[in-house]
Amino acid sequence: MKIGVLALQGAVREHIHHIKLAGHTGIPVKRVEQLADIDGLVLPGGESTTMRRLMDLYGFTEALRQSELPMYGTCAGLILLANDVVGYEQGHLRKIDITVERNSFGRQVDSFEANIDVKGIEDQVDAVFIRAPHIVSVGPGVEVLSSVEDKMVAVKQGKYLGISFHPELTEDYKIMKYFIEEMVTK
Repeated sequence: MKIGVLALQGAVREHIHHIKLAGHTGIPVKRVEQLADIDGLVLPGGESTTMRRLMDLYGFTEALRQSELPMYGTCAGLILLANDVVGYEQGHLRKIDITVERNSFGRQVDSFEANIDVKGIEDQVDAVFIRAPHIVSVGPGVEVLSSVEDKMVAVKQGKYLGISFHPELTEDYKIMKYFIEEMVTK
């Protein structure tokens, strides 16, 4: 499988490393035309407002709204996939029927790492939370995969996976493997 990583901002190299560890080819996606050559797309963490501006500037926003590609978003990528974002008029790509709240685990100094259970993955996942959002509510058809401190932090809906944390900052590639096996190859 060829899995793209939106290469406008964020941990692009780290996600490509996880794709390779999962046995597939990782491709940095910098142009809309590249979407036709991949089997799935990762929306990395970063700063969601900046990512949205860059997506608008380079034509990705509308292309991704219309795309049927399986997508996996981490942290800011989760925010981009959400239908609604607390404090904003509307979501960005609106792929997952959820409402998210930005920076809900605190500021940069409140960052933490935890081993968490994720439904569908046998062993715990090493999760790094950095100014992480959380999922406030889910619509019908959305499956909650994990919660931390009574806050939902991982969901899936159809071929879309969204998580609040950064597994790519560790050597734990189980979430990437799950995305590829459950959303891309099925």
